[in-house]
Amino acid sequence: MTANDVSTQTHQRWEQLLRYRYIELVVLWEGKLTTRHLCETFSIGRQQANKDLTNYRRALNHGSLEYDAVAKCYAPSDNFKPVLTQGLASEYLQLAAQQSDVQQILGQLPVAATSVEVVSAPSRELPADLLRPIIRAMTEGRRIDVDYVSLNNPDREGRIIVPHTLVWTGYRWHVRAWCEKNKDYRDFVLSRFRGEADLMDISDRNATGDKDWQHIVTLEIEPDARLTPQQQEVVANDFNMTDSKLYLTVRAKLAPYLLQLLNVNTGRLHDDPKAQQLILTNHRAVNDWLI
Repeated sequence: MTANDVSTQTHQRWEQLLRYRYIELVVLWEGKLTTRHLCETFSIGRQQANKDLTNYRRALNHGSLEYDAVAKCYAPSDNFKPVLTQGLASEYLQLAAQQSDVQQILGQLPVAATSVEVVSAPSRELPADLLRPIIRAMTEGRRIDVDYVSLNNPDREGRIIVPHTLVWTGYRWHVRAWCEKNKDYRDFVLSRFRGEADLMDISDRNATGDKDWQHIVTLEIEPDARLTPQQQEVVANDFNMTDSKLYLTVRAKLAPYLLQLLNVNTGRLHDDPKAQQLILTNHRAVNDWLI
């Protein structure tokens, strides 16, 4: 067997392990899984997807999944326990953040010849009993009764919300939801939910009706004009700008989070332009979304 054969087999085993881990995470947190999930996420055929599910059920986690012939999906059995994951909410949230690009998942494979260090924000682990019903409410379009705290109101306050999307801001997780108290769609920080969440009935509130969420804006970014031309060129190169301009298209309600990641101050400029580096040049056009 050649070195290339060994490398190919190793890569295939890693891909298969990732699919098993995906099966476990989706079943554990969303409560159901279809072969279509696997086919679309990993670009595999239905036969391979069925094989993966069978192997996971029999070889890795015996008796863990049950097939619902009516719903045509696999669901966790009463004695289901994770074997490839720790059952932590952060594991599912990481998958949710990466699921749009399978190559990002495969990119987690160790590369022996490369030395890499990653600076990570502190973990904000969430109680499984809290996250799971929120996810279920999202997938089933249901109202949910939760307790929530904020800096303005640190005491628990009951809220009935209808969540529609999980949002990773680059620093922490939010859930975008209709809030019955405020009669509006709001962002709720996941780590600020408290206690247990109670699932309620189906709601007609969803992402389609969230006009602020559906609105798309373009942010125009340039190097801070107070920098010298040479310094501006350095900054422009850092961000792959064309003609010293960067155009970023984003959902309007996510614009403040993106600007925060870029350290773009939309209020008073930092006294030191080297600390600011980037500025928003179409402030007036997007100002309504930055408040």
